Amino acid sequence: MLRKIPFLVVLYRWLRRGSLTRDRYVFAALALLAVAIGLASGDSRGLAPSGALVLIVVVGGLLLKVRSLVALLGVVVAMAAYNAWKDVAAIGPGMIATLAITAVLALTLARTRQQLGVQGLRGDSMLLELRDRLRRHGEMPELPDGWNSQVVMLQAGGSSFGGDFVVSASDGDTLEVALVDVSGKGTDAGTRALMLSGAFGGLLGSVQPGSFLPACNTYLQRQRWDEGFVTAVHVVVDLRTGEYRVESAGHPPAVQFDAGSGAWQVSSAKGVVLGVVPDLNCVPERGQLRPGDALLLYTDGLVESPGSDLDAGIDRLLGEAERLVPQGFGSGARELVETMAAARDDDCALVLIWRT
Repeated sequence: MLRKIPFLVVLYRWLRRGSLTRDRYVFAALALLAVAIGLASGDSRGLAPSGALVLIVVVGGLLLKVRSLVALLGVVVAMAAYNAWKDVAAIGPGMIATLAITAVLALTLARTRQQLGVQGLRGDSMLLELRDRLRRHGEMPELPDGWNSQVVMLQAGGSSFGGDFVVSASDGDTLEVALVDVSGKGTDAGTRALMLSGAFGGLLGSVQPGSFLPACNTYLQRQRWDEGFVTAVHVVVDLRTGEYRVESAGHPPAVQFDAGSGAWQVSSAKGVVLGVVPDLNCVPERGQLRPGDALLLYTDGLVESPGSDLDAGIDRLLGEAERLVPQGFGSGARELVETMAAARDDDCALVLIWRT
């Protein structure tokens, strides 16, 4: 009986030709399900809703290659035509428009996945893995007694990806931290930040501290990017003495809290943004963190506003940071970032290192 149905004969011969792949199995299952739904919908008893064909298209867009999806759409169209011929009430202009829109979206999704060379939901899983890896890079290493740190990052628009990232390394005696800001915001800058976090994380701790930013600059020079710029601030802290060295490549200045005077002191370390000039020359600044002192690193998303001066933004940041002292650095850091980022649509990051 089943052999007399031309579609099933063609499907059987196609499955037998060549090796059986996952794509073929999925197509066969969805095509048979579409035929079953179509026949059941055309039955006078209305055994299945014809609208279920839309779900077949959606699943096909998620799991099939473009060529197989086109074949599946042909099966769906045939079943929809069969239901229209059977005068099924649900097959009207609204259902046809829904099927057409869903088919276009499914084809777009399948074509994008095929260009990436991934099938099913693997592309989304890869993005999640990359996001988690970027977050792990931003975790500070365990510090010895007497030292604490905190990293707070907020991406523009609530995105999981952004252009700000942190890389750090520690051997127990020395702590190295680099806060990097890739121009742009949200997902647009997130792809470049993902790539750079791996490269910069590999350089950190592998080259001499004074060569880190020049090495990053050389790497960016080789990329020959025309998409904006990259700024960074690099800090090396001697965990035994509290002495530190900070270098900046076009980044907003680091700030030290002096527990003795209760004042915040803005660093004078300066340098050109990364990837612009062949030979990077950064002017470092040295200092010392004593018990109760803190060092604050941040990105321009916390202090820059259209039409406002950068110094005014830094003054406002430090004014809000005054509340960190009585509350404790650890409990007030996130509140500080959320307060400063409330009026801005930009990626924001803050790194706080303090000595107890």
